[in-house]
Amino acid sequence: MGRIKGIILAGGKGTRLYPMTHAVSKQLLPVYDKPMIYYPLSTLMLGGIVDVMVISTPEDIGAYEKLLGDGSKIGMHISYGTQDKPAGIAQAFLIAEDYIGNDKVCLILGDNVFFGQNLTRTLNEVIDSDHPATVFACQVGNPKDFGVVEFDEEGKVLSIEEKPQNPKSNYAVPGLYFYDSGVVEIAKKIKPSKRGELEITAVNNEYLKRGELYVKTLGRGMAWLDTGTPDGILKAATFVEAIQSRQGMYVSCIEEIAWRRGFITTEQLRKIGEELSMTDYGKYILSVAEGTK
Repeated sequence: MGRIKGIILAGGKGTRLYPMTHAVSKQLLPVYDKPMIYYPLSTLMLGGIVDVMVISTPEDIGAYEKLLGDGSKIGMHISYGTQDKPAGIAQAFLIAEDYIGNDKVCLILGDNVFFGQNLTRTLNEVIDSDHPATVFACQVGNPKDFGVVEFDEEGKVLSIEEKPQNPKSNYAVPGLYFYDSGVVEIAKKIKPSKRGELEITAVNNEYLKRGELYVKTLGRGMAWLDTGTPDGILKAATFVEAIQSRQGMYVSCIEEIAWRRGFITTEQLRKIGEELSMTDYGKYILSVAEGTK
């Protein structure tokens, strides 16, 4: 397995969430009991990714640094990049060019929540593969709102269209993308769309044209939640609460994942739990450290 870097794109103005996001970056809003950004961060961690760059606006980046620091507390290396104005998802690769270097990269959008029994295995399969580019396809009820994948009978990808009026399938591409380091040069060459943005679909279509795009379908046991609207945040919070209260296991507890993936020791985990022991979150971390979870 080659080295792989992670990027969380947490920029944008969050206009669909006004007035909530008028003074606060969207990915800092709570989804039940954690900041939204914990969920995409935990997805990267489940894939064993320890190097992560968080990209946000110049005015918001300081809040992310305050929240996550340099990542050393959870055995990671977290760095930061700024997106001066939102100019599309693919702009992240231009901002992170030096950071990516010659490594593979996984980009996840800061408002995407993934959950499922096979998530870790799925991520590891993709990271271990030789595919130059991998995206996912997930069945949705409202494909017009997303990038949509069209397949033939054999499951071969024919096209990917961004927010089509007449979707050719009900498979959407969620905000989780894996690429080789060549993605930077591709991002440099694509033209802005009518919206004036460097679309991620244009990047995917370039890999598709080269015969290098692999699309992995997420099965029914996998939940993908987009928290870009008030309704989406509420549904995601209800989902997380239901799982945590029924199973007694936390969703996207980054400290627990760091420990389970071997990024930190039991002693380090216990120390974090003790610092937060006045909260249910801290008590949960302590119970994990003590082996009762």
